[in-house]
Amino acid sequence: MLGVGIKAPDFELPDQNGKIHRLSDYTGKKVILYFYPKDNTAGCTKQACGFSERYPQFTEKGAVILGVSKDSVSSHKRFEEKYGLAFTLLADPERKVIEAYDVWKEKKNYGKVSMGVVRTTYLIDEQGIIIKANDKVKAADDPENMLKELN
Repeated sequence: MLGVGIKAPDFELPDQNGKIHRLSDYTGKKVILYFYPKDNTAGCTKQACGFSERYPQFTEKGAVILGVSKDSVSSHKRFEEKYGLAFTLLADPERKVIEAYDVWKEKKNYGKVSMGVVRTTYLIDEQGIIIKANDKVKAADDPENMLKELN
């Protein structure tokens, strides 16, 4: 995981509509950049719906939400439409940004070891500096916790 106080790596990824986003596009706004394992899974859906429900409160506080997984643009589009998500999902099938943010790790699931995305949330300030980094994310609690961080 990247540490607090460092400059967040810039990136270029397509969203669920194929539009390219760069972190540098959001200079002047706070960015909640969260990495999640997979579209349409229980925890990831809870987390995404939580962010979506609170989206007006995040925008009120001048924050942007960007969700990143290694799912495809079309998978993100289906996820967005199924749950009416109000924010941007970024597709990183080649794991360039996932690896740049150090969230591709060994995971143990029911005794089986595999590589995957560790659910991680970064809060990045208006100048692109990481001001909060959490890799012990509880999917259902993350949206509310991040909202509190913005006060």
